[in-house]
Amino acid sequence: MASVLGGCDQARNWMKPKPNEQDVQLTDVPERVFWGDTHLHTANSADAFGYGNRLMPEDALRFARGEKVKSTTGIEAQLARPLDFLVISDHSAGLGGLNELYDAPRFLIRDPTMRRWHDLMHEGPQGSLKAMGELIRARLANKLPAQMSDPDPEKSAERLRSVWDDHISTVERYNEPGKFTAFLGFEYTLMNGGNNLHRNVIFRDGSDRVKTVVPLEEANYTSPEALWDYMDAYEKATGGRVLAIPHNGNLSNGLMWEMIAPGGGPMSAAYARRRATREPVVEITQIKGDSEAHPFLSPNDEFAGYGTEGWDLNNVLNSQPTKPGDYAGSYVREALKRGLAIEQRVGANPYKFGVIGSTDSHTSLATADENNFFGKSPVVEPSAHRATDAFVPGLDKVRMNWQSLASGYAAVWARGNTRAAIFDAIMKKEVYATTGPRMTVRVFGGWDFTESDLKGDWVHAGYKRGVPMGGTLLDAMPNARPRFIISALKDSRGANLDRVQVVKGWVDKAGRTQEKVFDVVWSDMAKRQPVSGKVPAVGDTVDLARASYRNTIGAPTLTTVWTDPDFDRSLRAFYYVRVLEIPTPTWVAYDAVKYRLTLPPSVRLKGQERAYTSPIWYSPS
Repeated sequence: MASVLGGCDQARNWMKPKPNEQDVQLTDVPERVFWGDTHLHTANSADAFGYGNRLMPEDALRFARGEKVKSTTGIEAQLARPLDFLVISDHSAGLGGLNELYDAPRFLIRDPTMRRWHDLMHEGPQGSLKAMGELIRARLANKLPAQMSDPDPEKSAERLRSVWDDHISTVERYNEPGKFTAFLGFEYTLMNGGNNLHRNVIFRDGSDRVKTVVPLEEANYTSPEALWDYMDAYEKATGGRVLAIPHNGNLSNGLMWEMIAPGGGPMSAAYARRRATREPVVEITQIKGDSEAHPFLSPNDEFAGYGTEGWDLNNVLNSQPTKPGDYAGSYVREALKRGLAIEQRVGANPYKFGVIGSTDSHTSLATADENNFFGKSPVVEPSAHRATDAFVPGLDKVRMNWQSLASGYAAVWARGNTRAAIFDAIMKKEVYATTGPRMTVRVFGGWDFTESDLKGDWVHAGYKRGVPMGGTLLDAMPNARPRFIISALKDSRGANLDRVQVVKGWVDKAGRTQEKVFDVVWSDMAKRQPVSGKVPAVGDTVDLARASYRNTIGAPTLTTVWTDPDFDRSLRAFYYVRVLEIPTPTWVAYDAVKYRLTLPPSVRLKGQERAYTSPIWYSPS
């Protein structure tokens, strides 16, 4: 009886008229952080379907809102805490294509290879995986069946329009301004010889405008400019707004953030400005590795290289080995430094971006919790063997699934939970990334902040007398040094904090890019005195036999007002904050206990999860 009444209550709630965005009261400045995932795939993505995913956009939205769903492999799944917003970013190429093959009556499938793939997909996730492996190999060898390699353009357009319209209707039904924001978007899966140049595209608008277009497919493009043309045309025709978010620079073999224009030649100021406008933020961390920094580029940073193991060996398709010379164009910190150098030369910074995290999950389940990780795809959902499977089981052993990260989330400081408010905050870069934990992190840069500001309304003081993350400090006060109000609060359900660092990048007087990492506040500062300029390790309470840790070390909150001791007002610079937790178990450690596994010593079982803020830039007048 209770379940019947509960279902009736839910039905009544759906029948209630939803508020419009205009009905949501916005705060005068952002007062809370909103958590979301801007990169999630459902069964409408060809690769997700091919890897066995059978959960549709509605399942993904229900899960993100905190409801219990059943995964493709039949496991009950639910978030411990719902998200505030979600972008389902299914691949534009082949959108809904494999679903169509799966649903087709068998007797109508004339091609024997396509009929075999149809049958395999109906066998379940493992059969789907086998079909997908054969399909990928056929595509790489240019041996796809004629119907797939050269489809009927009219039928393909009809399918794309039908799937897109259904997607829009579902997303609109779940968008609830003030409570949960469901964005319309897609993934533009740009490749250059197997090197990752993917972008997630997010619309600020609702169905009235977005229905006038369909997702742009990649065709044979090798640079993002065709996507920017699509975005320009959409905004001009509709009066709407749209942005793009690059991801996985770590798998681009140096092509994501180059010093030159696409195709060679010097980068122009016009190109730099256009790129910065169209791509205000980048995805710095996700399942396929972390793109913040690499030890090869930052040898003096003992915390560089989080989540890079295995991902720094090859491009996204494992078709071109990565050389050390490729790293500089593949990692965010180096890209930010390159942006300063390009700005100094041409007067515009193409890489003046903020950072977020997201999952890139292909299970329809937007979870970044180590103890609730469902993997990249259904074939690596929780099981006793998934840790030691290949990242794409059955296809290769270049990357192992234990190298996957249970990462990450996008944190947005916005004035309210609406499409407009969250989109506008992303455009302003008032955002940060975490590898999964929901730490509350805030930073303001200014010229006259003092420790006494932390005793009062420092948030309003930060906006009134400075700029938030994503902002630019102008050289307005002679003889002053930039001062930063920094506040970090642990995840209420997570681990204590080890330390807060400021990462500074700049261009020196000789025109060379430089970087330095400052420990600015840490737990137990009286006992953990720096040695040779380095703060000692916080300690380790992880119990691998139980996949647990104790919050007997670290601190629940860390705050400070920090001044750059090396400031030179003539030099361009950026500053971003990195917050580290105390060591905690990885998802593999939880699996090891649950399934009683004995794993090779190379498998990473613990680490220090973290947050990265968008930078604050300093620009000489």
